Amino acid sequence: MKNIFSLTLVFTLFTTFTILGQPLDKGNFLLGSTVGFSTSDSKVTKTEDGVEVPANGPTALQVSVAPNVGYFVFDNFALGLGFDYTFSSVEQPDLDKTDDSDLLFGPFLRYYIPFENDMAFFIVTDFGFGKSSDNQLIAGENRSIDNNVFAIGVGPGITIFSNNGIGLEALFKYNYARSNFETEIGGIRTSSKTTTSQFDVSVGFQFYFGGMKRIGG
Repeated sequence: MKNIFSLTLVFTLFTTFTILGQPLDKGNFLLGSTVGFSTSDSKVTKTEDGVEVPANGPTALQVSVAPNVGYFVFDNFALGLGFDYTFSSVEQPDLDKTDDSDLLFGPFLRYYIPFENDMAFFIVTDFGFGKSSDNQLIAGENRSIDNNVFAIGVGPGITIFSNNGIGLEALFKYNYARSNFETEIGGIRTSSKTTTSQFDVSVGFQFYFGGMKRIGG
């Protein structure tokens, strides 16, 4: 009963905050998350004695969840911090499947361009620093390899605002990531750097604290 009362109080306070002013005004907050999903299928072409021989390449599945919190330092312009958890599964022909999980943390910037009465385009740029854990088959043994990762993403999106303080959004983004790791097998130390370029589509929601009148209304 106490927990129900606490949740009701939090919801009431949140509702009170969200009926004041405009959602994208200076001094407001945003809090939310996006969920992304992507797949890829690669083809490999080898040349043997001048003859091209096509072959199947790796296939990949990726799911990501990215919660965030931000603050509008100017009208329509927000700075914030976000987490990004990504799970990837890669399968290559004649090889075992490789699973990879990334946990990144870093700042983001968003610039909104309102249009109509309840919609806005936005551009987002985010940075991530963290760890990646790979489960791979190396020298006949299953090994877990930890990598240091740096990532940057940029892309456009669109938000549809509702009157109760929620913005539903879709985002198309280009992501670049670089990871480094070192490992030692049989007394031989090996270092490796991997770079990844990827496009993905994600959907999500944001709560806007401090205002939820319709834009322009």
